[in-house]
Amino acid sequence: MFESLSQKLDSAFKSIRGQGRLTEKNMKDGLQEIRMALLEADVNYKVVKKFMAEVLEAAEGQKVLESIHPGQQIVKIVHDELIKLMGEKNEPLRMADKAPTIIMMVGLQGQGKTTTSGKLALKLKKSGRKPLLVGADVYRPAAIQQLEVVAKQAGVESFSLGTNANPVDICLMARGEAQMRGCDVIILDTAGRLHVDDQMMNEVRQIATQVNPTEILFVANAMTGQDAVSSAKQFNDVLPLTGVVLTQMDGDARGGAAISLIEVTGCPVKFVGTGEKLEALDAFHPNRMADQILGMGDVVSLVEKAQEVVDQEEAIKFQKKARKGEMNLEDFLKQMQQVKKMGNMADLMSKIPGMSKMMPADAMDQAEDEIKYVEAMIYSMTPLERKKPRIINGSRRKRIAAGSGTSVQQVNGLIKEFDKMKKMMKKMMRGGKGGKRMRGMAGPPPGLGR
Repeated sequence: MFESLSQKLDSAFKSIRGQGRLTEKNMKDGLQEIRMALLEADVNYKVVKKFMAEVLEAAEGQKVLESIHPGQQIVKIVHDELIKLMGEKNEPLRMADKAPTIIMMVGLQGQGKTTTSGKLALKLKKSGRKPLLVGADVYRPAAIQQLEVVAKQAGVESFSLGTNANPVDICLMARGEAQMRGCDVIILDTAGRLHVDDQMMNEVRQIATQVNPTEILFVANAMTGQDAVSSAKQFNDVLPLTGVVLTQMDGDARGGAAISLIEVTGCPVKFVGTGEKLEALDAFHPNRMADQILGMGDVVSLVEKAQEVVDQEEAIKFQKKARKGEMNLEDFLKQMQQVKKMGNMADLMSKIPGMSKMMPADAMDQAEDEIKYVEAMIYSMTPLERKKPRIINGSRRKRIAAGSGTSVQQVNGLIKEFDKMKKMMKKMMRGGKGGKRMRGMAGPPPGLGR
């Protein structure tokens, strides 16, 4: 999401390097570039004005520390101010002192409330809670059926009274239903509404007043930019919002909404949606987001995501096989599927420090495509071929290529690169040399999807 902003900020920092001291004069051009980069990223202009004033105040007159270039020092100043702007620290969900905790999801139409409700339910389930998804959208066709499907996918309970019931009654009755089913968290999936629709806004205000939720989360699509910011502010004028969830943070948007929301609404961003899968909902950490914006990566989030979705027993088995040189294509396929659970390749790569500068977005997208081709080729193999790639002769390769929509050359490339990777991993896990070749493990064998 922040690739364009990151590149422009990096260019701005370069223009400041080479100075012995940071002054208003020698920073003027560089700060102007930073200002334009933020505006082009769709950051609210009032937020940009305040932010630039604070950066200038923090930077002006500071002596450059020994062996640190001014460009590096201004990066730190901008980094620190970005963290302040986005809320300084992660704001976790508040839980009621006495169950059930009630979380009310609100927002405009088509922003992803139902899917986000399911993602949140799954996240709470994994943390040991027992959530109840409540379908209070009686207006959108098939909204309740969609919620039931999402609840089934997440493995959680769902409840609704159908499309003829009053949304306020549904939400009120959910408390008793939760108690009967032993659920300690209620997630109310309310209907999408326009902030100019007085009748619908009165309804959502009535739900909030009568149900008294612990959290009221405004769900906004990050792709809508400043519209998301203005909508959140207008909803906040009607409801006591406690937080924001930004969806589609993995999309090709400019990212300004994420930076502007807290300053404009006074509400913390609590979660961000980073993909279509139910697991793709991450807690929002201002410091980690600032790191990503400035191209510093986010290793902590990467490790947390791996711990959350990777099967540790399978990972240990894979390591043992790799150490003995016994890894086969079946094992390789399982590992790729584990990696895919963590999110799309571009998002994962952006969390590795410096990777966004080394590998452009189109190369990351190409890596994503190559994984699909590799999967297709392995799925086109028989179980025996996956376990013993050496038996794959010419006629088998033709069959695999035809079955996967690839060429014989691509099948040859997969088998050749897999064999090289297998030998390299065995050598490295036994403490041998060759650390520089670690890059061969970063993704699928090169060139397979081209």
